[in-house]
Amino acid sequence: MNKFTHSFLKPLLGWVGLFLSWEIVVRLKIWPTYIFPSPKRVLMVWWDLLTSGELLPGVFVSLQRLGIGFMIAVCIGTLIGLGLARNKNLKQVFGGLILGLQTLPSICWLPLALLWFGLNEKAILFVVVMGAVLSITVAVEGAVRTIPPMYLRVGKMFKLSRWNIYRRIILPAMLPTFVTGLKQGWAFAWRSLMAGEMLFITAGLGQLLMVGRELNNIAQVMAIMLTIILLGLLIDLLVFGVAERHLHKQWGYIKR
Repeated sequence: MNKFTHSFLKPLLGWVGLFLSWEIVVRLKIWPTYIFPSPKRVLMVWWDLLTSGELLPGVFVSLQRLGIGFMIAVCIGTLIGLGLARNKNLKQVFGGLILGLQTLPSICWLPLALLWFGLNEKAILFVVVMGAVLSITVAVEGAVRTIPPMYLRVGKMFKLSRWNIYRRIILPAMLPTFVTGLKQGWAFAWRSLMAGEMLFITAGLGQLLMVGRELNNIAQVMAIMLTIILLGLLIDLLVFGVAERHLHKQWGYIKR
């Protein structure tokens, strides 16, 4: 019962409190309903989008773009992060540049994406990749640098090759911190995707958000925002949450 209360009931109380506060504000009539619609109205619009066949294709397209862009970012960010962590010269030359670029908001890449690729899928993928790759790079570098030096000395004592040191020591030891970094990178990729999908008319949740804005349909805007939030929570819980708990149990960070 304690685990169930911790993992389900307590977070549910936060959502119940949010919707109750929302309903109270609506009933106080501080703003007209066409500016601040009620939760019931937003849920009705959400249901209409679902049953009309507009919502699920948008979700599928957005998740597909996210998956492709995020995997590209993981591959690039992991290689760069490992290089920075294991090579002092690379760290000295490019470390400051990577940190500087990481502070750049992902929306700043939109004009560059438009000029380089035009209004197409490549522009969206570029924004997603750039939104996540630098965060993943920094996470990988940090994960490798936190590995106890004793592990590497043991590998050298057993005369492991460089490849085996990476495969048997570095990669397994960095996994718990690496997964946490991936979760952060995924969050940046998700935000970047929504910004990219609002560039031009295309399928996706970002475009549904823009349609609601252009039609002055605040209820649709809020419905899509709730969809984006729920998808983010589900992916965090079912993918990264499960992976983190498994790795932390394996490494003894939490009790089995």
